[in-house]
Amino acid sequence: RIHIQNIPTFTKTQNFKMVKVWYEPPPFGPRTSLNRPAYGTSGDVGPKWVVKLAKQRSGPVIAGFVTAFIGLAYIPLMNTKLPYTFSPEYQAATRAYMRYHNMNPIWGISSKQARAADDH
Repeated sequence: RIHIQNIPTFTKTQNFKMVKVWYEPPPFGPRTSLNRPAYGTSGDVGPKWVVKLAKQRSGPVIAGFVTAFIGLAYIPLMNTKLPYTFSPEYQAATRAYMRYHNMNPIWGISSKQARAADDH
């Protein structure tokens, strides 16, 4: 609601009408409608666990659901083997190939520091 009070002021050249404004926020808080509650279920309609979740802070609820869905997505991956490119033999062969072809000679596997570290 906005309350307006007229305050008369006069100048010699122009007639201005100044007003004082008092702002009252909506009854259910900012970003809410005047005639219905803020967020969530209105009037506690639905299952009790939904009403309880709707009344909690949103951060922990979202974090809990994200964690639960990450756990559900990990279930199919639990018994799978790693790709063959993760084996130590394959990685050693890749490093040898990169060094032979002088790949990334400044900072990578073919640099002087990397060669000195491997020779120890």
